[in-house]
Amino acid sequence: MNKSSITVKAFTRPTLLALLVASALSGCSLVPTYERPELAVPATLPVAETGGASAPASNVAQVPWTQYFPDARLQGLIRRALDNNRDLRVAVLNIEQLRAAYQIQNADRFPTLNGVINGSRGPSSASPYPLTTSLTGGVSLASFELDLFGRVKALSDVASAQVLASEEARKSVHISLVASVANGYYALWADRWQLALAEQTLATRQDSLRLLQLKFDNGVLNELDLRSAQSLVEAAKVTRAQAQRQWAQDVSALSVLLGQSVPADLLPPAPQLDAQSLGRTANSQAAAQVVQGTLWPALSELPTGLSSDVLLQRPDIAQAEQQLIAANANIGAARAARFPRISLTASAGVVSDSLSGLFDDGRNAWNFAPSLSVPLFDMGRTAAGVDSAKVKRDMAVAQYDKAVQTAFKEVADALVARRTYAEQADAQLAQAQAEAARLRLATLRYDTGVANQLDLLDAQRSLFTAQQALIAAQLARQQAHISVYKALGGGWLDRAAQETASASR
Repeated sequence: MNKSSITVKAFTRPTLLALLVASALSGCSLVPTYERPELAVPATLPVAETGGASAPASNVAQVPWTQYFPDARLQGLIRRALDNNRDLRVAVLNIEQLRAAYQIQNADRFPTLNGVINGSRGPSSASPYPLTTSLTGGVSLASFELDLFGRVKALSDVASAQVLASEEARKSVHISLVASVANGYYALWADRWQLALAEQTLATRQDSLRLLQLKFDNGVLNELDLRSAQSLVEAAKVTRAQAQRQWAQDVSALSVLLGQSVPADLLPPAPQLDAQSLGRTANSQAAAQVVQGTLWPALSELPTGLSSDVLLQRPDIAQAEQQLIAANANIGAARAARFPRISLTASAGVVSDSLSGLFDDGRNAWNFAPSLSVPLFDMGRTAAGVDSAKVKRDMAVAQYDKAVQTAFKEVADALVARRTYAEQADAQLAQAQAEAARLRLATLRYDTGVANQLDLLDAQRSLFTAQQALIAAQLARQQAHISVYKALGGGWLDRAAQETASASR
């Protein structure tokens, strides 16, 4: 008998029998039937008046970030963040770790076969006790549990649900990263405008102060007007220092998201301010151009529907549901632990008294050792295991409900913020334009001697404040749009789709 025939015999007898029995009995399961909980929120989302055509909100999660953010610089930053961000890398590695854990757990559903060669040498038990040698070679079946009540399969289902939950967690990190980079990009845009505005205002006020100093030296101007002008110059220096600090801090924050220094060519474009737009010769049209310039490229008005079912598209809710599914399957494993377990251990091969003749003239040898384990008395351990699994399932239900409620609030708040910040930005623009007109009139009155220097300085100060507020309002408006996009599950784009989008560019 050769080696190949021995191996076939080892497989055809105990191993195949065990596989058939395991397949026949694997249909029995004590896992409770899973039902998705009802959404613990109102059936409809708040309606946001956007002035545009309405469409089902279910489309939002299907809008890739490459489409929602058309700015090429911002797209470049997002791509770098997705490639280098450490939080996202940890989320991806966590998926790989849980997949490996699932493979380990799922392997318990199938027999484990090992090729073994054992040898022994010692004195015989019969007189005159000669030394004897015994060598055994073949295939062994490690302890294999017949999954009569679905315990092993339930544990495999738990591991599978944990893998799916980790994949949804990765999507959440991905979406949050995209939104954070976009928010950081527009924050830098606002910083750049605030800094440019502060520097231009400082230069204008310094020019004005030199002129006033000349008048004061010649006795034409009183000291009160001179000190007021000096105060405005110092206030502009304070604002410039604040803007410089905010710019540097926001660049550092964006660098952390990208996992590298922010490339200079991907920074927001530098604003172009008219040197005369903030000076004494300012006119309403030039000042209006300055404030209009802060209106950045508008983001799309995302459609919003009425049904709260759109929340189910959010990956954090999908993650919570997978964790609930895992907790539900764990109840089946805990229940099955209260019932008997049958384990199979077997081996088949040849035995010989020499290694050279093991596979040539060795004798057939096999062993089959089933075992039955029945829990009789364990001080309520297995019963407590079932109770613990049920409590964990109830906790998972509560966590799922909380995730849904949190998502509902985020969407509702984002919709309200989008509408109100848009109204605020429009009103702030109108105020800035009114202040620009006021400055023009104050300049004319001052030049004709109708108004004094304090009236002119007050008009300049009011316009500067209104322009600063307009930039901040426009930033809040942009970030409110991003919040709606993120809250409705937008921003996910898998690697294949990302590469396709990059190739199309």
